[in-house]
Amino acid sequence: MKLAFYGATGTVTGSKYLVTTDNQRILVDCGLFQGYKQLRLRNWERFPVDPGSIEAVVLTHAHIDHTGYLPLLVRDGFRGPVYCTPATRALCEVLLPDCAHLQEEEAEFANRRGYSRHRPALPLYTQDDAAAALKRLQVCDFGTPFAIGKDLSVELAPSGHLLGSAFVTLDHGSLRLAFSGDLGRPHDLTMRPPVKLPRADYLVLESTYGNRRHPAVDPLAVLRDVVNRTAARGGVVLIPAFAVGRAQTVLYCIRQLKLQGAIPDLPVYLDSPMAIDATQIFRRFAGEHRLGSDECEAMCRHVSYVNTADESKALSASRAPMILISASGMATGGRVLHHLKAFAPDARNTILFTGHQAGGTRGARLLGGTDEIKVHGDYVPVRAEIGVVDNLSSHADYQETLDWLQGFATPPTEIFITHGEPEAADALRLRIAERLGWRVRVPEYREVVALN
Repeated sequence: MKLAFYGATGTVTGSKYLVTTDNQRILVDCGLFQGYKQLRLRNWERFPVDPGSIEAVVLTHAHIDHTGYLPLLVRDGFRGPVYCTPATRALCEVLLPDCAHLQEEEAEFANRRGYSRHRPALPLYTQDDAAAALKRLQVCDFGTPFAIGKDLSVELAPSGHLLGSAFVTLDHGSLRLAFSGDLGRPHDLTMRPPVKLPRADYLVLESTYGNRRHPAVDPLAVLRDVVNRTAARGGVVLIPAFAVGRAQTVLYCIRQLKLQGAIPDLPVYLDSPMAIDATQIFRRFAGEHRLGSDECEAMCRHVSYVNTADESKALSASRAPMILISASGMATGGRVLHHLKAFAPDARNTILFTGHQAGGTRGARLLGGTDEIKVHGDYVPVRAEIGVVDNLSSHADYQETLDWLQGFATPPTEIFITHGEPEAADALRLRIAERLGWRVRVPEYREVVALN
């Protein structure tokens, strides 16, 4: 068996792992690169192998950096099944068309405004491409092994990161290869904890927070203080939030603070059709998270849903105090860009991030202290307060990762550290090597290794 790393090396995004046996090729995850331009340009490159030669794809979860390349793979010749959990399919049915729509919308806007260097600017793929990809999805339940061809047996287990998120284990004869996908946290506010994996000969392990511990602070207290401080200035709290997962956790936190009387009764808006759909899916798959049905209903009642572009524009034009949640979480696209143009120049406002910001994204630049950001070809001054609630992340930190690893009955033969910035990946490598004494390394982009 061979394992090729075609993404999530040297960066958090672009997750793609090609597994090759004597008789078949399997792709685990099929994500888009995000962040720095040199990474995003990889999305336009020809896939390293013929997509038509790949027998199947297995998804760890629905986030675009794990699924967003699927429409390109199908457009370029892939015709096999894409295996995933039921919740992952439900979320992909929201995420992939939305991703395509945003790309079409951005290309159209660039052509209309003339700020693109390309004539004409084109989307990476279209909504028709996304629809074709969705037809390939086949659902598989947690804990029910299934075969791919004659060589491989596959099983999915809950990873605690997101609705439907899974550890993927591939058995080829006596050899077991496991993929963490994104590893959840044992005490997440909304998601259930990840299960333990009993064994793996080889493990591909994420390292988003490989060099950090989540701060021992109450995220509700941080959110409370930001809202109260901003409301006292008469400002707007703009929260760029990932539409799937993070937006629902933020809604839950705001609901708790209002119940406690800890923040003013400001209007709360969810300005992301995708997040609105994802919130309904959150209610559908109640068994995969900690919230009861009553809590889900209450969480959704105190928010105003913004569906149309005109409604979104009206919010951008408003200067009344409010809490405005809008995708995307790293401010890479979507309606939040229009809100940044409106609210970033005003010192009364706060832009509050709630998760990891990949290098090269607007979110990373804002947290880095930039005094201006480029949006739709224009430079926008940044005078608003910039804040972050780190402890809302749904990624395990390095200590939580080490604790999870100790659930293995025997150490893997080797661990491959991926899905992290270089500093984070190497820090986790060093901690595993020194504290556990296990064999571990950080692979390179497009590296191919033989698994014995």
